[in-house]
Amino acid sequence: MQILIIEDEPLVAKNLENLVHELEPNANIVATIGSVKETLTWFRVHSTPDLVLSDIQLSDGVSFDIFQEADINCPIIFTTAYDEYAIRAFKLNSIDYLLKPIDKSELTCAFEKFRRNSHVAKSDTYQEQLENLLSDLKNRTATPKYKTRFTAHHHRSIVAVPDTKVACFYRDEVIWLQTFSVGDTQKLITDYNSLDEIEDLLNPEQFFRANRQFIVNKTAIESYRTHFTGKIELKLLGGTKEEIIISKEKAHQFRGWFELG
Repeated sequence: MQILIIEDEPLVAKNLENLVHELEPNANIVATIGSVKETLTWFRVHSTPDLVLSDIQLSDGVSFDIFQEADINCPIIFTTAYDEYAIRAFKLNSIDYLLKPIDKSELTCAFEKFRRNSHVAKSDTYQEQLENLLSDLKNRTATPKYKTRFTAHHHRSIVAVPDTKVACFYRDEVIWLQTFSVGDTQKLITDYNSLDEIEDLLNPEQFFRANRQFIVNKTAIESYRTHFTGKIELKLLGGTKEEIIISKEKAHQFRGWFELG
């Protein structure tokens, strides 16, 4: 069985790969791709796999765009952080969904469903169902979409942190995610390569790129003060290891952002 994984979160993608290898040791993961653009490029030069495991919200759009533009006639198992009310339309023959974090037993059931229904994957009925599904879910998904959950390492586990709990992202050799809540501040390692990568995923109304080292959440800012030099120093709830300084050049932009909303 040839499987393509479409997932933009490195930790989630790696966990999904491990689950696939465990449950389907004879399966071949042909590629793991994290964006709409890269996936469309992949399909132009590769044959259609037997099965696609695809997240809905990717770094540069929604996966529905892929399946509407590319000629894909294989079953798709969607993975999503949406609740069951929002994904009722997934309950069609030959198409399944998994709620994040992905459960091993649910993935097992999804593979079983794939085997039971794979004979209809190339039928006109399947294609019609897929088109109806994508049309319905496309209408449900407003754009632009920003990430609202981020995965990170916690001891030997992978945890999902909602954006409302993120105080800041910062670089200290690797990219860290710091949470904020009363008496429970945590510093977690992510698998992102740069703050630039994360900045593109965040809602700019809620997060601000303070400098080359920090991206901060508006809700986590306890206070700030202006230096005589014109620079701004931020104080976050829970504190930070390093001072967070905003340059004189960005100070006006920060004040406008902070006062908005």
